[in-house]
Amino acid sequence: MKTSIATVSISGNLREKLEAIAAAGFDGIEIFEQDFIAYDGSPRDVGQMIRDHGLDITLFQPFRDFEGLPEPLRSKAFDRAERKFDLMQELGTDLVLICSSVHPQSLGGIDRAAADFHALGERAKARGLRVGYEALAWGRHINDHRDAWEIVRRADHENVGLILDSFHTLGRKLSPESIRSIPGDKIFFVQLADAPLIEMDLLYWSRHFRNMPGEGDLDVTGFMRAVMAAGYKGPISLEIFNDQFRGANTKQVAEDGYRSLVALMDDVRRAEPTLAVDLPAIPKRVAAKGVSFVEFASRGEEARSLEKVLTTLGFSKRANHRNKTLALWQQGDIRIVLNEETEGHAGHAFNARGTTVCDVGLMVASADDVIERAVATGAKPFVQPVGAGELAIPAIRGLSGSVLHFIDESSALANVWDVEFEQVETETAPSAGLTRIDHLAQTMSYEDMLSWTLFYSAIFDVRKSPMVDVIDPDGLVRSQVIESRDGLLRITLNGADTHRTLAGRFLSESFGASVQHIALATDDIFDTAKRLEGTGFEALPISANYYDDLAARFDFPPGLLERMKAANVLYDRDEPGEFFQLYSRTMFGGLFFEVLQRQSGYVGYGGPNAPFRIAAQKRVLRPKGVPLD
Repeated sequence: MKTSIATVSISGNLREKLEAIAAAGFDGIEIFEQDFIAYDGSPRDVGQMIRDHGLDITLFQPFRDFEGLPEPLRSKAFDRAERKFDLMQELGTDLVLICSSVHPQSLGGIDRAAADFHALGERAKARGLRVGYEALAWGRHINDHRDAWEIVRRADHENVGLILDSFHTLGRKLSPESIRSIPGDKIFFVQLADAPLIEMDLLYWSRHFRNMPGEGDLDVTGFMRAVMAAGYKGPISLEIFNDQFRGANTKQVAEDGYRSLVALMDDVRRAEPTLAVDLPAIPKRVAAKGVSFVEFASRGEEARSLEKVLTTLGFSKRANHRNKTLALWQQGDIRIVLNEETEGHAGHAFNARGTTVCDVGLMVASADDVIERAVATGAKPFVQPVGAGELAIPAIRGLSGSVLHFIDESSALANVWDVEFEQVETETAPSAGLTRIDHLAQTMSYEDMLSWTLFYSAIFDVRKSPMVDVIDPDGLVRSQVIESRDGLLRITLNGADTHRTLAGRFLSESFGASVQHIALATDDIFDTAKRLEGTGFEALPISANYYDDLAARFDFPPGLLERMKAANVLYDRDEPGEFFQLYSRTMFGGLFFEVLQRQSGYVGYGGPNAPFRIAAQKRVLRPKGVPLD
């Protein structure tokens, strides 16, 4: 089964697109007419350039407003088709997409359209070409794949077949189950796109908001299950119209596209094991069991400052690495690794960004399975030289220069802290009662959010929340949660549109670092707050107005509101339970820690508090009376 992508799906000129598509692993392209016309070269040159990149031209598109036209428009349409046939033969492709007509003078009638396609099929056959018919969701007379199939069926020509597009079916909320009854050899081509569920005009929705399978809300897996059950054996191709993608990194969007197809077809295979999915089998999505460690790259005075912060949070230095300048700081099940190496990934990360989170270690069910699936979906392995007595811990490169290492309990990897580190005899700082990492918050540009969401959801067994807007005094930040089904791994993805927001400022000052915020859990936030008072921890001061508003919104037991106010603790409540949180001040370009307590099954992240927390952080960042640029 070949993988393909429409050239309209990514940015750049045609040569840049081909380089990115080939590098991502695709077998072919749908060449969009605009890309061909804009290129300064003959059709034969274009076809050869595509093949030189190791790609096939799986489809030429689009050909519009063909069927059901009155004379003389009908004759003109056939003349236009002949010229496109000439072009296709020079390019070296045999299939053209004809989308259902939106022409204001087009006439209805299944038989009329079928007769037109039979006649066109005869012309295509004489040239060794094929014609595929697709129902546009906004077609004038034909906007349903079932009607398009009836036209193809009645046309009864071996060179005329059906083209299916998941958006045109699912966007109209049509069931794809009827596709199962279509003969597989009459489905000539399948185009795939996902989209967020938005109530808007179908044409505008399609032209601006499509995204990769797995990035939206449509049941693309169910659509492909029906297609494969019909016996389809042709290419699976992406046709994505998206404003963000048109301005995004060409290479990254192509990689996302390939990742989405591999993950989608693996889901199809697992949902219907009897279907013949002609793509290599890969391990299923792996369960992530939480964050094993967070590694900071730091050096010199900044490293000493970070050590002081960790001490005030109740962490103690427990061990040093046997071969490298790495120190392990721990509290409860939370491990913070402080890496002061001048070479390797950490050294480069510090040189580029200053003190930053350079690596995250995840505890997983099987590290080997994670690596195999991650690489199969387009992730790049990360490898550094392994010294004497060190373990080769599997790792991949994430996005924005991030690295993920994987540790499991079924192999020697679980012993890394004993194998690679030596315990140190130092005075142990009083614990603050912190138990585990509740979640990590990763910050990125808004245009990269879909990539990050797809990256995690294609590899791990996680669910994603709806995207929400977080109000910053100077703009909007979009936020989405990726979490394992048992809640052991939680990652919030925060997309910044402008450098004026706190998230955008962090991106700018850290030169694109990813982890901005580490949330640490406690079983009793007031006990923790009391312990932190004696360590020199500086809590983020919260406005008295916030607590006045809380008193109006919620009923509290006597004294609770006063305790929260005294400790700068924020509060939220949902149907299952309550949520308490307090924050450190920002450091190192905008990084900060959160201490939180989930009570009685609270499942959120304190979203209603975010605007007040951000405002408080911005007040601390600038001198009194000085506006933020």
